[in-house]
Amino acid sequence: MDVLVIGGNRYFGKRLVALLRESGHRITLLNRGSSGAPEGIEHLVADRDDETALESVLAGRSFDVVVDQVCYTPRQAEISRRVFGTRTRRYVMTSTVEVYADEDSAVPVAEDVVDLGAVAVDTALAWDDPEFRETHYGEGKRQAEAVFAAEPPFAWTSVRVAHVLGGEDDFTGRLDHYARRVRAGEPIAVPVGNRPATYVYVEEIAAFLAWAVEAAFTGPVNAHSHGPLTTADLCAEVEKRVGGRTVFHEVAAGEVSPLSFARSYAMDNSRATRLGYSFSHSSEWLARAVAETVGEVR
Repeated sequence: MDVLVIGGNRYFGKRLVALLRESGHRITLLNRGSSGAPEGIEHLVADRDDETALESVLAGRSFDVVVDQVCYTPRQAEISRRVFGTRTRRYVMTSTVEVYADEDSAVPVAEDVVDLGAVAVDTALAWDDPEFRETHYGEGKRQAEAVFAAEPPFAWTSVRVAHVLGGEDDFTGRLDHYARRVRAGEPIAVPVGNRPATYVYVEEIAAFLAWAVEAAFTGPVNAHSHGPLTTADLCAEVEKRVGGRTVFHEVAAGEVSPLSFARSYAMDNSRATRLGYSFSHSSEWLARAVAETVGEVR
């Protein structure tokens, strides 16, 4: 297949590109040009927020599948609907567990907890402001999904990705946050009643996205490994790697450490399982993921 990947130049995106290439697909990367494409892969340079530039660089082109790794706002989704409406038969949007951030459920949440038809889309908000977009990350993804879901011009799916762990190239700094504090025995701020969450290994989410490219299902799908993890689970593994001691400090309000949650919105991955994907269990890869990111005992 002829596959266009928008973004795809770091973390699990670059692993996705490698897997698609290994499977024999023809891959084209589209990004702003801040980094090049691997040898042998076509590279298109355009700002995905610039509709005119996209139309120009894609003139005369069509693709079997588009994988959008960097759609964060409803404004970006609307541009993609217009630009790719006649240029692809399938569109895979990488979304996030954070679309459920307003939930607080005693049981893992399924995809239909978010009614995309009822999501209010507001493209007039300050989506071009990086600080606003980061603060409203989950809302931006939710509204982007709603734009695609409304009578999509192509077969469309959003892959709601759990919190990703692993890889020496983990740029988030979340596990390093714990490594520094555990090593020094410094307090780690967590909310009162800290809740478990669902996670996925970096290699596994790349494999799931590659599988979704070749599949035919549509609509949202939750993607995560079996076995939710607590902040204590993460820190216990960090302790094994860096030494030190975990000291949690519960706070009723204010800023808390990453990967600690006052709300419970672990996802239910049964739809993906019914569709034929077999996820691993977090116990199978947690030690490896932590070792890759924070290193062995230092």
